Amino acid sequence: MSPRKSVAETAATRDRIIGSALALASAEGLEGLTIGRLAADLAMSKAGVIGHFGSKEALQLAVLDAAVERFTLRVPARAVGARPGTERLARAYDEWIAYMAEGEGHGGCFLTSVATEFDGRPGPVRDAVLAALDTWTAYVKAEIDTGIGVGELPEDTDADQLAFELGGVVLAAGQSVKLHRDPQAPDRARRAVARLLGAP
Repeated sequence: MSPRKSVAETAATRDRIIGSALALASAEGLEGLTIGRLAADLAMSKAGVIGHFGSKEALQLAVLDAAVERFTLRVPARAVGARPGTERLARAYDEWIAYMAEGEGHGGCFLTSVATEFDGRPGPVRDAVLAALDTWTAYVKAEIDTGIGVGELPEDTDADQLAFELGGVVLAAGQSVKLHRDPQAPDRARRAVARLLGAP
């Protein structure tokens, strides 16, 4: 086997492990991720699974990175073509709400679930979740500032407060989608976002 093929196969196996781990963690939580369950699902040895990461925490961080990448490609990346400001924010939140409603209508959002799971647990996983959410908040506030600058939002708009309220809508939508399995939750969330952004 050539070294190049070996590296490619190792990377492919690692990606396969992360994909399976992300699916498992989405259903059972990141802390519920076990090497034994992954090994069984993938028909691998426990040593074969953990050997790609070194520790359970490193695996959790790799899964979180994959989830952030998936979120980025699904939410802000799809809003790029919208006009900066409230239109782009509305598009981004619409994508996020649609993303939460996937998975037979009660998929929820992996990032917000992990944030709740790790909010009281100090350590690298919590730090990584916080960094990802801080990046999102900075994105939201930048679009709010743009909306204020072009007159879409009142000059006295409190960007921190508006970002907080928009975040509250997403948290409420996630709970209604995943816990209550309310089919009206996505529409309710979109109406709340539109009202906060001053849409007619």
